[in-house]
Amino acid sequence: MRAEDLDWHRFADSHKLADALASQIASDLNQALGERGSASLAVSGGSTPLALFNALSSIDLDWSRVTVLPVDERWVDEDDAQSNSRLIRQQLLRECATAARFISLKHPTSQPQAAQEACNARLATLEQPLDVVVLGMGLDGHTASLFPDAPELADALASTRCCHALSPASQPTARMSLTPALLNAARRRVLHIEGEDKRQVLDAVLADPQALRYPIAMALTAEAAAPLQIYWAA
Repeated sequence: MRAEDLDWHRFADSHKLADALASQIASDLNQALGERGSASLAVSGGSTPLALFNALSSIDLDWSRVTVLPVDERWVDEDDAQSNSRLIRQQLLRECATAARFISLKHPTSQPQAAQEACNARLATLEQPLDVVVLGMGLDGHTASLFPDAPELADALASTRCCHALSPASQPTARMSLTPALLNAARRRVLHIEGEDKRQVLDAVLADPQALRYPIAMALTAEAAAPLQIYWAA
């Protein structure tokens, strides 16, 4: 696959990207609400989506029928500054989006491996496929918590379940991640990246699309339900 074969949406800055992507997500959610009566949105953590969260939270739609969840979670308390649940609740589930239902991946166990069954059971309450998934990507090619140095990566990539626990050697905490089986089935899949360094990483992935080396490669698969859209700002 070549970069020019992908569905690119290029923007001059993060705010223009955030406004455009928020509008697209809101349109998708409204369509789902009209067709099925409910909608779902899985989002990434970190600093990149903050402008998106701000733009999305101000859009007026029937958030009470929307379920929001993280694509992954660090195994820390949900009030910890590193928690994606905390970030999403504070930055996205406010203003118009206050009424949205939130599903956390965190459970009261010391390690995520002990919570896999409970987490999968919780996610099984979701109507599937998910309507919108917004992925990010690290400079090592990871997405969600699918890290190239996680011993459990191959199992997570092959899993047919909704989530999988991982313990990347490069990270200070273990993680729970949604699996490619759930992420790639979404009706809309977006990769949200910013900066020239991330674009160069994506070029490297396209040149060597091995998911065990660059886990984001799993999102480029032709077997997915919908094409991956790249939202990139310089």
